[in-house]
Amino acid sequence: MTTTPTPEPAMVEQTPGPETGRKKGSKSAASAARDGLSGRTASAISLVIALLWTLPTFGLFVSSFRPETDAKTTGWWNVVTDPSFTLDNYREVLSGEGNAGLMTFLVNTIVITIPGVLIPITLATLAAYAFAWMKFKGRDALFVAMFALQIVPIQVTLIPLLSLYTSPPFNLRPLAGRDAPAGGLYELWLSHAIFAMPLAIFLLHNFMREIPGELIESARVDGAGHVEIFTRIMLPLMAPAIAAFGIFQFLWVWNDLLVALVFSGPDVAPLTVKLVNLVGQRGEDWHLLSAGAFVSLVIPLAVFLGLQRYFVRGLLAGSVKG
Repeated sequence: MTTTPTPEPAMVEQTPGPETGRKKGSKSAASAARDGLSGRTASAISLVIALLWTLPTFGLFVSSFRPETDAKTTGWWNVVTDPSFTLDNYREVLSGEGNAGLMTFLVNTIVITIPGVLIPITLATLAAYAFAWMKFKGRDALFVAMFALQIVPIQVTLIPLLSLYTSPPFNLRPLAGRDAPAGGLYELWLSHAIFAMPLAIFLLHNFMREIPGELIESARVDGAGHVEIFTRIMLPLMAPAIAAFGIFQFLWVWNDLLVALVFSGPDVAPLTVKLVNLVGQRGEDWHLLSAGAFVSLVIPLAVFLGLQRYFVRGLLAGSVKG
């Protein structure tokens, strides 16, 4: 009986790569950074920073539920030995009675914020598609000019914009002043849209350019025009990026004070302006200020937590292909 000899496995010569070429025991910069940031020491430092960052906010939250006398005479940490809580601070802040009423200003903030988010997102998405997938004369120069607008400080533009709103050209109706339409809301919406457009177009354009061109070409072969490509292909794929920028813009407009101080009138002032006035008029009423601060914090916090997964997905969408 004869047996067939088993062939020896072919020896494959391996070319030393970047990793194998390094000395044994050495690590790449990325591996070293990952190991360092995920180690116990880094985790402990992160935990300490998080606690130090959260502690003042927690103290403000506790103070908002303390009675007026306790809040003015003792620190918030005294609740450990002498717990005493009340809802009178929130009741007074939300009742709308007296100078501390915030409900009207909370409604103004919502009315300012929603168009202040939707208008720039709508215009920026359309402009990003035009810059990314449409060919027209001067496209590159116009995109560079739009990109350069990001370095213009907002403070430089406030006075020219206010002059333009009060004295518009071509005998147009002024958007600022006592006779301004909608009480001056148009100037707030336009200002927030103008300030957000350069960054919004830049971010959405970069995300839109990552979409494979074969997908667009296939749609064109099937007879789809720009409108169909934009509405049926681009918008569904752009949802994470639009949601991520929408959260940024919502937080920016909701917490804005500078634009509101310059362009808003007494009838349409947002919550931030009212809180500043409370500090000036009733700075000694710490219990009302703390309650008002948390009234202003609840809605953006709920929006951020509710859209957190879209926010993370939008941030990571441009970093991974496939």
